[in-house]
Amino acid sequence: MQMEVNGYKIEPGANLAGAHLKGENLSGKNLEGANLEGANLRRAELIGTNLRGANLKGANLEGANLNSYNEANHWMFEYDGKNVDDAFFMDTILNHADLSGANLKDADLTEASLNDANLKDADLSGANLSAAWLYDANLSGSCLNGANLSNARMSRANLSGASLFLTDLRGADLSGANLTGTDLSETHLHRADLSGANLTGVDLSEIHLDEGYLSGATMPDGSIHD
Repeated sequence: MQMEVNGYKIEPGANLAGAHLKGENLSGKNLEGANLEGANLRRAELIGTNLRGANLKGANLEGANLNSYNEANHWMFEYDGKNVDDAFFMDTILNHADLSGANLKDADLTEASLNDANLKDADLSGANLSAAWLYDANLSGSCLNGANLSNARMSRANLSGASLFLTDLRGADLSGANLTGTDLSETHLHRADLSGANLTGVDLSEIHLDEGYLSGATMPDGSIHD
């Protein structure tokens, strides 16, 4: 059902470029394929919103709520609950956003700002997070299999229990990050900064050392891996 917010039509394929939707409740709405480039969605309620294929390049979602489960709104997830796979988030500001449990599979988050964002248990498999900002982000239990995190800034990020199988972390800043129990099978960490990182329970033998997957990496003790 079509609705209007601040004069903007909220519907699939809507042209909402530069729209002012700060603090608006768009929960459960269908914005599949919508153009939200440069839109102001700060502190917007986006619980269960369908953003599949949407363009959010340069949009501001700081403090937005995309949480997948809410006691009062669990019924919304009978309809494509918080499915944003294939969305285009390049350069998007998502600082402090709640994306816990989000489906961000194959999403383009190149250079997106996700500082202090909650991505606990999120599906980011195949996502492009190259050069993204993830300082202090919570990625515990998340799936980052096959994701591109090259040159990502992830200092102090919580990656405990995350799956990083075949993940590209070349040149990533993981200083002070919590990688407890993380699956680093075949993860590419060439020139990554792991200084001060917690690698408790991590099996580095699963990394292709013979192919240079750890070459040039700064280890937790500050040493440089050959």
